[in-house]
Amino acid sequence: MVDEPEEIRWAGKFITARTRGKWEYVTRARGIRAAVILAIDAEDHVILVEQFRVPLQKRCLELPAGLIGDDQGAEGEDALAAAVRELEEETGYHAERIESLGEFYSSPGMVSESFTLVRAHGLTRVGPGGGTDGEDITVHRVALAHLPQFVEMARARGLGIDVRVLMLLAPALLGGTK
Repeated sequence: MVDEPEEIRWAGKFITARTRGKWEYVTRARGIRAAVILAIDAEDHVILVEQFRVPLQKRCLELPAGLIGDDQGAEGEDALAAAVRELEEETGYHAERIESLGEFYSSPGMVSESFTLVRAHGLTRVGPGGGTDGEDITVHRVALAHLPQFVEMARARGLGIDVRVLMLLAPALLGGTK
């Protein structure tokens, strides 16, 4: 499979559809990556965001996240710097310290996109959040102990649930305490 040529079927501003042999998949254009922020405050509350996602045609509950180096002139932006910026833009929280937890792939059978997962430490609320113009982000501060119930209520309201929320639900799903 590796020896087969890769063909670009369609290219847009942010994504490119490609084929290699029988495989069809999507890549981010221009090498753009993403930063996903795990923000848990000193009182064991996780900061989540809710926003409309066009591919789902509904709002989605997610960890705060954003693209790295997607703005003109920001090519080569540092993942940690992007995470600090995105956390403040989306949630209104500033992190005293950001630590990289590694690079991950969200759906490797269909998308080559990777994201850098970062942990935000020392959170301070500095603004309302909500994202940049047109993003319409709702910020949620949820006690980790109540997260399974919060997710179920979000699902009952018709929200999509981002796969990265699973890491926070793992203890309850694996038989831990709720």
